[in-house]
Amino acid sequence: MSGSFIKSPVPRMRTISWRARLVLVVLVVLAVSVVVVTNRLLTDRFTENTRNRAELRLVLYSGNLLSELRQNAIVPQLLARDPALIRALSTDDYAQSTQRLISFLSEIGAASLTLLDKDGRTVAATERSSLGKSLKQEPYFVDALRSRDTVFKVLRQETGQYNFYYSRRIDTQNEVLGVILVEVDLRKYERAWAGISDAVMVTDSEGQIILATEPRWRGVSEADALRREPANSAIQRAIQATADWTALPPDAYVRGEAVMRVEGRVAFRGWRIASFTTYATVRDKVNGYLALEIMAFAILLALAFYFLNRRTVVRMALFQRESAELRALNARLQREIAERQRVQENLAVAEQTLQQSSKLAVLGEMSAAVSHELNQPLAAMKTYLAGARLLLTRNRPDEALSSFQRIDDLIERMGAITKQLKSYARQNGDTFEPVNMGDALASALAMMEPQLRLRKVKIDRTLPSEPVMIMGDRVRVEQVMINLLRNAMDATENVEDATIDILLAAGETAILTVRDNGSGIINFENLFEPFYTTKLPGDGVGLGLAISSGIVNDLGGRLTARNASGGGAVFEMQLPILQQEPEETRAAE
Repeated sequence: MSGSFIKSPVPRMRTISWRARLVLVVLVVLAVSVVVVTNRLLTDRFTENTRNRAELRLVLYSGNLLSELRQNAIVPQLLARDPALIRALSTDDYAQSTQRLISFLSEIGAASLTLLDKDGRTVAATERSSLGKSLKQEPYFVDALRSRDTVFKVLRQETGQYNFYYSRRIDTQNEVLGVILVEVDLRKYERAWAGISDAVMVTDSEGQIILATEPRWRGVSEADALRREPANSAIQRAIQATADWTALPPDAYVRGEAVMRVEGRVAFRGWRIASFTTYATVRDKVNGYLALEIMAFAILLALAFYFLNRRTVVRMALFQRESAELRALNARLQREIAERQRVQENLAVAEQTLQQSSKLAVLGEMSAAVSHELNQPLAAMKTYLAGARLLLTRNRPDEALSSFQRIDDLIERMGAITKQLKSYARQNGDTFEPVNMGDALASALAMMEPQLRLRKVKIDRTLPSEPVMIMGDRVRVEQVMINLLRNAMDATENVEDATIDILLAAGETAILTVRDNGSGIINFENLFEPFYTTKLPGDGVGLGLAISSGIVNDLGGRLTARNASGGGAVFEMQLPILQQEPEETRAAE
């Protein structure tokens, strides 16, 4: 009876476990199926809605363009009949003509109005800088003289932008007096379109892009424009297409991103308009619904695992009860072992405490030095990151890459600084090499450029025509220069016209002088002492001049300070100059 009673729960537990696993598998398969089907249906629906909204926007843009063109098309015909302009051309009296054109400009809404005489000379214009210019070779002037109707011309400028002109000749009694020129302002629509997420382009009857939110598209065909900014590689495009699993097959790629293309017609000279809309909004909406579904299935799976874990907990309780006596015996043995280990641990703890105290003292000094020496690169990196973010928001990735390259250089410099700080802790000498003081000064000023520009500090540099060479470590030399520049900036913080004079001279020694127009030095005794500073708590730790003095001494030179006669402080770094070998010796070698 007892044997059968003990063995009977085993097959029951196995049956329940098998059924539970089957339920979990079915639930997982159901969840995957629902997510896949929902993704397909919602993707189709939201993509169609996005396409419809893009088509409506395109109709609106096309209507605005057509309205602007038609509104300006009637202007030349009206101005060609204006008695005041006809009288001015007939009498060569243009005193009031420019003011009259300016009075028409605000009502018409054109970019500019220009009056040309029969020789093509600008006699009146809303842009006064163009008065007197000869435009007789321009197509809009030549064609206007040949035609009795209004002429429309599209001309590309050297900057790549297109200008749009209506022109019409002014005549009286079959005598040509001049030409009235109206420039249509269509670039305002480019600026308006640039504020939306879609990329928009307008092509003429020959397929050339004349208006576009992307400046580099102008003047080429649509196919060439899209090829200018493809994905970086076929592998990257394949990976991106795999990542965009919530989107339908893209119509095109702009900057490597899949987009939806919608095209419309402008009822003017065969022009066409097209927009490119990203699938970001579609993905966001679909992913939102999918997240809710996945959350619901996750809750169901969590409940299922909870009930399974309850069974496991019951079985574990039985095992724990059976092993309670064994644990009691083990505990007695462990107490005896613990007594012996406690004595050894006390000795080890005492030894570790002594070692840790020494390590903390070293780490305290190192952390103070690191926080001071890395302050400048970190401040510069923050400024370059802000500039890169601004450039990326303005679609200027090439210029943003240069900022990231500068940040990479700063990171390398931070690594070199930490390497130098480690060398200070080890008290090991570094291998010196020839260093150009002028190049080191240029590098230091480049790192300090963001702070100098922000503070509007004027830098006056005086450098010799020949390179000033020393034997040393360029990173440590630049480190001293940056500390001196930062010290001068802090001294001129409350000065309106902050100025820093830098003089590099070469004689028996290489001398770098940094002078500021601040309040000067008060305490010379503790100036080069570690942790001495006149700044507020949190602004500095007082290690800059101490570290700089140590570096200069290691290089065989000296760092001095004094107050200038006209006010301000003067720091002078003297280093042994590198003696150049004679030309004959180098030639023989």
